[in-house]
Amino acid sequence: MEESQVIQYVQAAAVAVGLPLDAARAQAVAQHLGRTVALARLLETAPLAPEDEPAEIYRPAPFPTEDAA
Repeated sequence: MEESQVIQYVQAAAVAVGLPLDAARAQAVAQHLGRTVALARLLETAPLAPEDEPAEIYRPAPFPTEDAA
């Protein structure tokens, strides 16, 4: 995507969610998205094996009640 297309996307998304966004802020958001894309591309190149898959969602044990003590 070209920079002008990213800014158009940011402005359209802001309108869609009812977020007031001036031109300077739209530019800042577009730059942030550009940095995020660059970071994502770096992560995509990291060699990961199936065992590198993150663990399931952490669910702590219930907090013990005073009755159990």
